[in-house]
Amino acid sequence: MTIVTVAYNSTEVLPDMLASVPPATPVVIVDNASEDRAEVHRVVAARRGPTRLVENARNLGFGSACNRGADGADTEFLLFLNPDTALCSDTLQQLVDAAERHPDAAGFNPRILDGEGRAVVKRRSDLVDRAEWLPKRELTGDTVVPVLSGAALFVRRAAFEAIGGFDPAIFLFFEDDDLSLRLSRSQGRLVYVADAAVHHAGGASSGGSVTSERIKNWHWGYSQIYTARKHGLRANCAAAVLKTALRTLSPATIVSARRRRKYSARFAGMIAALRQTGG
Repeated sequence: MTIVTVAYNSTEVLPDMLASVPPATPVVIVDNASEDRAEVHRVVAARRGPTRLVENARNLGFGSACNRGADGADTEFLLFLNPDTALCSDTLQQLVDAAERHPDAAGFNPRILDGEGRAVVKRRSDLVDRAEWLPKRELTGDTVVPVLSGAALFVRRAAFEAIGGFDPAIFLFFEDDDLSLRLSRSQGRLVYVADAAVHHAGGASSGGSVTSERIKNWHWGYSQIYTARKHGLRANCAAAVLKTALRTLSPATIVSARRRRKYSARFAGMIAALRQTGG
């Protein structure tokens, strides 16, 4: 397999992720115009094993960067892995074994563990019918899931290429939901692999400044509407806009500068998506 990771000001966490990857496994690092690019070069040079650095002149967003990293890969599998993760010693073998057990499956998620060792499972998506959502219970074996998390997404390269990879129109958020739907509809099932584990620190790549949070929330709103409209879910669009508008105008938001920034940015992103896609 080839591991693809997207870095954006991620050099505090990237070395630990790379250290967890077996030396013989190829890694492609796509740098999305980080401010610490010189340090990225140092981290890449320090890794023992095949490592390729792709440098974007500007931040292309997560999905487009993943696509660039996957270009040229000739391995049977791809693993899109966040830079703030770490593999266990048998994670890759467990994923390959799962792919052999489920030849009709196109994509897989390992058991993603948070900082306290708890499994974080993506059980639902607004793009998926509620009847397909997973109940809140521990998953102890291989389980078919409605969507995959992009934090550690293992996919057959042929299936990924057949659907054209990630949608480049999605800069950030919901790109894994969209990819999951397209995979499951045309390439095969999606499977959660309980025996393969990945530790995920979470939120360690792009910083937490006011400007950064505003940008992220704008893209959350934009992508939520864009993906819903893309998959023909107009009722979901209306519900999302109404819900966000009510939160924007709620007393709790009015008295909180942080909440005002959050929901006003999300609402602005939603309106931009509606205008771009014809209302």
